[in-house]
Order: sequence, then structure tokens, then C-alpha cells
Amino acid sequence: MSFDGFFTHAIVHELDQKLTTGRVAKVSQPYPAELIITIRAHRHNYPLLISANPTYPRIQITDIPYKNPAVPTNFTMTMRKYLEGAIINKIEQVDNDRIIKITFDTRDELGDSQQLVLISEIMARHSNISLVNRKTSKIIDTIKHVGSDQNRVRLLLPGATFVMPPKQDKVNPYLPNQIYSDLVKQTSDLTELGHQLQQHYQGLGKDSAREFAAELLQSDNLPTAYQQFLNHFENPDPVIITMANGKTQFAAFPPVDTPEEQLQHFNSISALLDAFYANKAEQDRSKELAGQVLKVLKNELKKDRRKVKKLQQQLQDAATADQYRICGEILTTYLSKLTPGMKEIELPNFYDENKPIKIKLSPELSPSRNAQKYFTKYNKLKTSVDYVNEQLKITEDEIRYFESIENQIKLAAPADIQEIKLELQEQGYIKKKKHGKKQRKVKVSAPEEFHTSDGTAVLVGKNNLQNDRLSFKIANKNEIWLHVKDIPGSHVVVRSTNPSEETILEAAQLAAYFSKGRDSDNVPVDYLPAKRLHKPNGAKPGFVTFTGQKTLYVTPHKLGK
Repeated sequence: MSFDGFFTHAIVHELDQKLTTGRVAKVSQPYPAELIITIRAHRHNYPLLISANPTYPRIQITDIPYKNPAVPTNFTMTMRKYLEGAIINKIEQVDNDRIIKITFDTRDELGDSQQLVLISEIMARHSNISLVNRKTSKIIDTIKHVGSDQNRVRLLLPGATFVMPPKQDKVNPYLPNQIYSDLVKQTSDLTELGHQLQQHYQGLGKDSAREFAAELLQSDNLPTAYQQFLNHFENPDPVIITMANGKTQFAAFPPVDTPEEQLQHFNSISALLDAFYANKAEQDRSKELAGQVLKVLKNELKKDRRKVKKLQQQLQDAATADQYRICGEILTTYLSKLTPGMKEIELPNFYDENKPIKIKLSPELSPSRNAQKYFTKYNKLKTSVDYVNEQLKITEDEIRYFESIENQIKLAAPADIQEIKLELQEQGYIKKKKHGKKQRKVKVSAPEEFHTSDGTAVLVGKNNLQNDRLSFKIANKNEIWLHVKDIPGSHVVVRSTNPSEETILEAAQLAAYFSKGRDSDNVPVDYLPAKRLHKPNGAKPGFVTFTGQKTLYVTPHKLGK
């Protein structure tokens, strides 16, 4: 079931019961398109997540921890100014659409009472969050500003009059009607009936429409079946459904004829959404936060790969250096046969059984200068080889470094992105922003901890700053250190000086999972005591050298925590 109008009805019903009469204790914006309002209600703090993320827009109470950015956005400051201390008067849905209105009772700067309405529109890439003065209908601010160049119908900017999205010509299913009865008389085909229900009623996603059609067709009493379907969203039994192909979807209640073994039940819609979106939303948030980082990586990799091609071409040219020396020596031997103005001459090559060789000449140069030109080219190419090889190694190391960061971003939590960005700032790849206020120092977070089947702790560095700290500050010198062989991956440390072979195997599987080889079936993983690690002077974060390692070949697998 998608987050359609009916599912919105269910979450609004849940939020209204839990949050109405509650007071706003705190407002945060941990991610660019997401707002978290902490509501103190019934002696409990509820973090209300309102997301305008284009991929996973939603509204729910969340228990997933988050980390605020060092500097709050202007939108955050505005929300704090107007909403902190406000009382929730009402939470309602607009018709059966994916639009939620939260009405707050608060006071203006003069102390007079006023009502503000926070409007959440859950509409894919058009999702938005707007704070509106109820009396004047003027927008105070929106999380996404939409000008007339983006939308001719609606202006979503501070100071503009808020206008609701255009209404569809469909019936609100919670209002009295007999449309469903007429549609069932017209067709008994499940797919066709589902399609017709979608065409006539507000808020029906494809899955909801199919379920609605199935319940109507299986019932002998249509009005009762219709009302029971609506009641599902007033008294939900939230489930995640695991399909036969392994994919999952969520629903406000178990669909008809779905085996119980495919269902995972939750005690609230919000708990369901936390479980369903935990990994998907985290990855999406990480990509969103990593936008600047990924752009820098893409540009640097493009530049370095172009440089490698150029350097490799120079090495190929240097490989032909002896040909220039031979030409110079032949010209010197037969200097008397050269005359000014010649563009080419054919002479016997005494290095190849006196076979004739054609040598190009510069007509503006004298015979001796033409010979010297070949010797100069030869010497230049020969002396450049060492320099080119050195530059090639530096550039290839930098490419591996950037590829390792790309790999880290794929599995990074939002909190890890800030540390990756800090690392690139310290390396000079991203410019540090200049602020009047002193910047809050970003503290390197702890590595992620997992446990093997015998309970041994295994630590995993999620970025290069964590990797360095784990390998050279946290790890005991006799504890086992692991890393995938020759490809980007996390540093992994087994917190034991004498782990079992099974523990080393499981840690190796974890190291393979947190690497570029996570989609392979057979990944080589090196392991050795941490005391054999060495970090060369001037090496980039996360780079180490070592000797005396052993190697395991494993299939990537993530351990439990």
C-alpha cells in the first residue's frame, strides 16, 4: 500500500489522538527537506517527523535518532520563532487527500493570541511544508520556495497568499455516496473494479484500490463492506508484507488472503513507518547530504583519470626515446650529406643492418642543429620517466582514495557524511565556509560496533577519520585488524587478542560487506595483528601499509549488533 489518501487518514487519526493539546518543546531540521517538531503531550515527548523528501515524503512520530547540522537553516530559525511553546489545537486531513493541516494556538510578538497552520503536502517531488497565518492566509515560510517560474498556479514564498493545490474531480469516500454500489453492478473483474474505484474516489493508490475492490467483491452486503474498509483506517492493524520475491510493502491492515507468515505486525502506524523507512530513508538522506561531496569527488576523479591517460601517453612516448637517439647518431655520422633547407633524408641505419631509414628534418635548422634536436628530445624523454612514474603513482593513489570515499558514502549514515565532508575540507578539496560565529568543531564519532556469534565485539570504521582513529588509537596492538584486499573498504578490528577461527571468519565477512566488493560472492580479506600496521608520513586519511598478513576468501555478510 502506498502513502495514499487513505493511509494519510490513518496516520492523521493516530497523530490527532496522541498529539492534540500537546505543546511544542523543540524544532529541528536535521535534513534539508525534513522537519522534526518535538511535542510534549500526555507527559511524553513525541518527535514528529514531517518530510518533504521527494522520494520518501511522509508524516509520523519517529524514534530514529538524528543529528542536527552545526548551523541551523533560516527555515529552522523561523519555525522556532513561531512554533516553540505553541499548543496543538487540531490535526486534520484535507478531504481524503495527502494534505495534513496542524493548527497551533500561540501568541504574536505583542502577546495577542493567534492561530498558525502548518500544512504538509505529501506529493512526491511536489511535497512541501508551509507555515501559514490562519487569519490572513499569508505564508510565513516554506521548506521549499516555489516561485512563479516553477509553478504558475501556486506561489509558495514567504508573504504570498497560501493557495491549496487544485482539487481533483473525485468524491471524498468518507462522505455519504452510493458510487461503489453502481460500480460493482457494472463489473465483477477485480482489476477493472479497482481501476474504476480509483477514478471515482479521492486518495486511492493502486494497492488500496485493489484491496477495496477485493473486499467489495467478496461481500454479500456492499454497504457493510464499504464501511468496514473505511474503518480499517480508523482502527488500523499496521503490517509490513514480505512478498514472494523478497520485496516489502506496508499497509494499514493485512490485505485479504495474505498468509500470516508474510506479515510483520506493529502497534502503531508510526512504528511501522520507522521500520519500513529505517534503511531506505537513511540512504536517501545520506545521498542528499552528500550532494556537494559527490560533486567534488566526481570532478576530482574526472580530472585525475584524464591526468592518468596523459601520463601514460608520456610513458609510451618515453618508450620510443631510443629511436630519437639512433636518429641523432645517424645524422651526426652522415652530417656531410645534409644540406640546409632539407625536410627529410634517407640514410643507412647501421643499428639495423644498414637498412634505409627516413629521418624528418626542420628546414630552418642547420644540419648539426637538426642532429642536436634529436639528442635533446631523447634526453628530455629519458629524464622525464622517473618524474612521470612518480606523478602516475600519486594520481593513482588519489583515485583510489576518492573511490574509497565513494564506497563509504554508499553505506554511510547521515552523521558519517559530515565527517567525510570535514575530511575533504582538511585535505583542501572542499573550501571551508567563513562564518562570523565560531564554528562548532565536528567530533569524530565512534566506529560502528557489531558482535560475532560468540559475542566478540567487532568495530567498523565508517569513514577515513574513523578508520585512522580505530586502527591507531582504539585498537590494541595485539587485536586482529582486517581489510579487503586491494579494493576500497572499511578498517575492521576484532576486540580480541586470541579470537576463534569462526570469529575471524565472521569479521572477514563483515569487512567484505563494508567494502566495494559487497556484491561479490568471493572476496579476499587480509587480517593481521594491529601492531603490524604503519601509516607513512604525509599519507591520506585511511591509508595504511602492513606486512605478514593472512588472507581469507569470504562471502559478504552483515553481523548483528
